[in-house]
Amino acid sequence: MTDSRSPVIELDQVQFSWKQGSTVLDISKLTVCQGEKVFIRGPSGSGKTTLLGLLGGVLVPERGSVNVLGTNLCGLSPAQRDHFRANHIGFIFQMFNLIPYLSLIENVTLPLGFSRQRQQQVEQSGTDARQEALRLLSHLGLNDHEQLRNSVTELSIGQQQRVAAARAMIGRPGIVIADEPTSALDTDTREAFIQLLFEECQAADNTLVFVSHDPTLEKLFDRTISLHEINKASTDFRSGDTL
Repeated sequence: MTDSRSPVIELDQVQFSWKQGSTVLDISKLTVCQGEKVFIRGPSGSGKTTLLGLLGGVLVPERGSVNVLGTNLCGLSPAQRDHFRANHIGFIFQMFNLIPYLSLIENVTLPLGFSRQRQQQVEQSGTDARQEALRLLSHLGLNDHEQLRNSVTELSIGQQQRVAAARAMIGRPGIVIADEPTSALDTDTREAFIQLLFEECQAADNTLVFVSHDPTLEKLFDRTISLHEINKASTDFRSGDTL
């Protein structure tokens, strides 16, 4: 059955190598549609992190095209890709990458300082940055006023994860990319967090690309993409190609 929704991610004949003669990714076609919740799985070394780097414009392929929200990232300068990423893509990193000297609210609102477009999205919703940060944190299960006064370094792993998710989604970036964000959590906590993430993404009409090596999470998503199956370079892994 053909998905009638508009594609927001399209990879065509993409090849990427970290060093000459050692191809990490070789993907003929990959399409993700508006509003999809896609699970990308693959073993360590299958190129998951490299793929996310291409989708976010952090990396550019040697060959092929990477179109995100109708823009060919390969045709942009590094500065233009940075600007595009700040406006349109929210990242939830495996290690969360929170700033220890900023408050919880400041961590969540940080992307708005780099994107006037996301700031305007908040303003158009009839609220301000602080209130939107509090709303996201509350919906993601962080609504204890005592917790909100703590430094991010005093939070549990699960609480830090929620701050990172709120930061990724503030200002409705359009695409949320999650790179192994639940690897440090137990099974029940993982599923509860993912369901909250789904609810917020659906409310904002965000597309979610979730990368993990944990197959037990697949059942929660609209669709699973096995990177090992679509990546023609995956049959020739080398120890230096494990990103």
